[in-house]
Amino acid sequence: MENKAIARTLKLLAQLMELHEENPFKIKSVANAAFKIDKLPFPIAKKAFEDLDKIDGIGKSIAAKIIELLETGTIQELETVLAQTPPGIVEMLGIKGIGPKKISVIWHELGIENVGELYYACNENRLIEAKGFGLKTQEEIKKVIEFKMAANGKFLYAHVEGTINQLFTDLAVGLRKTGDEQALLGIAGDFRRFIEIIEEAVFVIGTDKNADLIDQLQLHTGLTFTINGDEVFTAQTETGLQVKIVVVPRSDFYLHYFTLTGNEVHVNEVLKLAGNGPFKDENEIYAKAGLDFIVPELREGLTEVTLAAQHQLPNLITDQDLKGSLHNHSDWSDGVHTLEEMAVYCKDNLKLEYLGICDHSKSAFYAKGLTEQRVYAQHQQIEELNAKLAPFKIFKGIESDILNDGSLDYSDEILKTFDFVVASVHSNLRMEEEKATARLIKAIENPYTTILGHPTGRLLLSRKGYEIDYQKVIDACAANQVVIEINANPLRLDLDWRWHRYALEKGVLLSINPDAHRKEGFHDMRYGVMVGRKGGLTAVNCLNAFSLAEITNYFANKSANIK
Repeated sequence: MENKAIARTLKLLAQLMELHEENPFKIKSVANAAFKIDKLPFPIAKKAFEDLDKIDGIGKSIAAKIIELLETGTIQELETVLAQTPPGIVEMLGIKGIGPKKISVIWHELGIENVGELYYACNENRLIEAKGFGLKTQEEIKKVIEFKMAANGKFLYAHVEGTINQLFTDLAVGLRKTGDEQALLGIAGDFRRFIEIIEEAVFVIGTDKNADLIDQLQLHTGLTFTINGDEVFTAQTETGLQVKIVVVPRSDFYLHYFTLTGNEVHVNEVLKLAGNGPFKDENEIYAKAGLDFIVPELREGLTEVTLAAQHQLPNLITDQDLKGSLHNHSDWSDGVHTLEEMAVYCKDNLKLEYLGICDHSKSAFYAKGLTEQRVYAQHQQIEELNAKLAPFKIFKGIESDILNDGSLDYSDEILKTFDFVVASVHSNLRMEEEKATARLIKAIENPYTTILGHPTGRLLLSRKGYEIDYQKVIDACAANQVVIEINANPLRLDLDWRWHRYALEKGVLLSINPDAHRKEGFHDMRYGVMVGRKGGLTAVNCLNAFSLAEITNYFANKSANIK
């Protein structure tokens, strides 16, 4: 075993000992030995035991640990402390900028147990509330985690959106420099279909003048392209995003633009009806197939071709359809801005008709969850602001934690004071499917539950989310007239779009909620609209596309039906 491997093992042991607040002198001894071993000019593994403790910084105790490691591949003391530590906490120790002391605060005070949850907490601005943290530290941690997330070649749509759009602009400039004024350019692939996780940016170029194309593309994008196969250029951005450019004759552009956009099943179905072109645009492809035009986000090989043949494609929701924003947080709990600042931003900047404030409930102590007394105080402020901002309205909401047994964490006497209740799981995310499903269904059956928040608790690329029986949960929402949230935070996008159709078929309303913790967070609703469109969502089936009068009546009727 090399010195570096031995040093890493001892360093990990020292970090975990510090995390669990063991003897500080012992911690210092192990950490010091790890540092010294890493710098030694000779392989320590070849030293005899009696010689080990003579090396500067290594005594008999550390020497015994090294021998144990060399003979068994591990140290029992390390295995013991690892068994007491969640794997996600161990992973955090590898994040630059936070040591064991800070991780202890993150773990024990904020209840965060993995890197995904830590990244989400950074986005919610929750770290700056903790001892020993500030805004600068929080931003540094966020950047390091984003770098680690990108290392596996997968990216959140929102994280690469700017990069891909800028590449499109740069490619357009490069194309103009070739002198081909008739050249065509398009973004295809998963990005065009609004897939939530992107592995590759795909561009299609239609040109009849490509003599110096590769030189112009490299010059204006700053990327170094290689040629793979027939006129396929590939490169990689600094962040690790794969880029592919397919260059075809201009007359073949729309055929390739179409084939490189859609799911394979969708492409095959349509071309079987339309033939292989050439086509003057994508509209002609669908017209020759005898189909209504299908927008890119629906091209997933599901039922869209059948619906297009029957002229029954849904009139998909748009950003402009949204009339209000539900499930948002203010500085009453873990938000950044005041309730008034959040409301005024919705009213004046976004031109919305209403805001649903849903600060955390009392179980979320890590997020300054509202006690019963603070609920009453917030309601007083809401009434004052409603008088001031009318006709704009703030609805009295709460994000009430779903406890382990499925109950909500306020009494009925408190729950009935809210205009609406978002019920969400924030703890014990490792339940087996049957128990997790039963937990959600019990919360759904609570007569005060209006919306089921982020149903699986997933954090894309970070945390899978708990296993649930989707059909049973959706059926329960249908039976109890509970709305299901599309959490529009690009880290969540939960409920997954693949289950939107089933929910809509069952008559369940969906609500595009940004879960905003600051004013800028409201803009995440556009990502919710994107995945809602993928799932076939229309304005008619979206709660926050209701007008102020419609949603006021909806909440009132829900309350009136509670026995």
